[in-house]
Amino acid sequence: MSQLKYRVLVIVALCLVSVWALFPRDVTIRERRADGLLHDTVTRHVPLRQGLDLKGGTYLQLEVNDSAGVVVDKAEAIDRALKTVRTRIEGIGVSESVVQKEGNNRIVVQIPGIQDPERARRLVQEQAFLEFKITDKTQALERNLARIDQIIKTKGVVVGGDTAKTAALTPATRGLQGLLTDTGAAKKDTGKKVEAVAKKDSTDSLKIQAGGAFSSLLQQGSMQGEFYVEVDKIPTLEKYLSIPEVRDAMPPGKQLLPSTDSTVLSGKWYRAYYVVDSKAIMTGADLTDARPAQDPTEGNIVQFQLNNEGGRRFKNETGKHIHDYMAIILDSRVMGRPPIIQSAIGTRGQITMGGKDLAAAQDLSLVLRAGALPVPLRVAEVRSIGPSMGQDSINAGIRAGVIAVVLVILIMVVYYRFSGVLAVAALGLYVLYTLAALAGFDAVLTMPGLAGFVLSIGIAVDANVLIFERIREEMVRGKTIRTSIDEGFRHAMPAIIDSNVSTILTAAVLYQYGTGPVKGFAVTLIAGIAASLFTSIFVVRTFYLLWLQRSRGAQTLSI
Repeated sequence: MSQLKYRVLVIVALCLVSVWALFPRDVTIRERRADGLLHDTVTRHVPLRQGLDLKGGTYLQLEVNDSAGVVVDKAEAIDRALKTVRTRIEGIGVSESVVQKEGNNRIVVQIPGIQDPERARRLVQEQAFLEFKITDKTQALERNLARIDQIIKTKGVVVGGDTAKTAALTPATRGLQGLLTDTGAAKKDTGKKVEAVAKKDSTDSLKIQAGGAFSSLLQQGSMQGEFYVEVDKIPTLEKYLSIPEVRDAMPPGKQLLPSTDSTVLSGKWYRAYYVVDSKAIMTGADLTDARPAQDPTEGNIVQFQLNNEGGRRFKNETGKHIHDYMAIILDSRVMGRPPIIQSAIGTRGQITMGGKDLAAAQDLSLVLRAGALPVPLRVAEVRSIGPSMGQDSINAGIRAGVIAVVLVILIMVVYYRFSGVLAVAALGLYVLYTLAALAGFDAVLTMPGLAGFVLSIGIAVDANVLIFERIREEMVRGKTIRTSIDEGFRHAMPAIIDSNVSTILTAAVLYQYGTGPVKGFAVTLIAGIAASLFTSIFVVRTFYLLWLQRSRGAQTLSI
């Protein structure tokens, strides 16, 4: 009875977990928008969304973005980008997505029922070019600011913003220096409040740039090559940096790159900028794996791993820069605050997400694993699309599935009587467990997937057929009901395992090499077989034990 109690508890616990997995719930998505602030968007997560053929979804059309440079062979570039885009989209989950080439210069992506289209758009557009660069420690930008400001003054470009502050400046102090503001000045103005914010944003202690005519405007952070730019003035800064003469006046061998981090200083939002070496000490070409993780002090992070050759190079390069700051750069944006190199780094490292949520870490690890795009892509068209199958076809498919399930139930009940009723009861739990497993995979229901589900129902009762026939044979030999049930399950087990394992292997091959609906069919079939093994062997036997316990050792069994 003690064993029976635990069996019932396991079945009930799985039912509760399954119901929870299938229950719609609100999900909060946090992202940093153009204003530099983190915004929370609450969306309704509905498990088991319908696929492209049943419900429709999001349509994206991608093409080569040659604004940064002319791409000679666009067709060849698209061919190379196709695999990367497919890997990224499929990494979101088992979503029955369609990624294919259209013509010679475009990629079409169709994603069924996605609840965050902007996330998919970011994933396919992000080039994911990873670099590791050392921040500047020579104050190269500071020495060139006077020349840059003179160029801006000569061209007649004036910084907008606070009128009172602008009027108080001399002409020579306008321009780029008016945009670059150190967090040190803000700390002096706001005291403890800013110290708390700075600590939260990992800016640590901030020092004030003493002396000089620009001390209230241009002050460095607490680390080398660090500046802060007011978010509202970033477009002006980018405008200045787009002037050819300004680009030429920038320190040779250096770059001024924005960070993904923002912080509040004097009641305003500032974006961090870093001056780094133009030459990278390492790129992500040798990266072999990247996984999201959580650190007690750093928060959400991405742990990455390099191959042996890359690890040797990375260890050699970082060994030359002990106690220097190393910026981790993805697509020309510094990921968080550059960490200091305490010792030589080998094949493993981590990227701090700087306060971003776990979903952002998962997306970053996904694009890093998929690899960098060979060429930048831009979204040429985005729209919602309707179901690819007509309503008549959908209704016919659903009708066929219902008829199949009803026939299975009738055959089991009529032919196996009481034992068939137990099998049908277990079949109800099988349906619940299978749907919950598909929800855990974030699967999308399509017509091929539903076909696989109906097929797995037949496989589920097939195992019970084998068990019931062996029980009947043992009863014919004159054994007791309890012994016949035990022997029936024991003798039928090898055949059940053999048949189900062979089917799982076939479905695994379909999943590995198939795409879109084929992969969805395989996932549904594998989940169904796993649930059928549990219900036909464990659940049905538990039902038999409950019946035996309540009937106090029945002498007959309707089978």
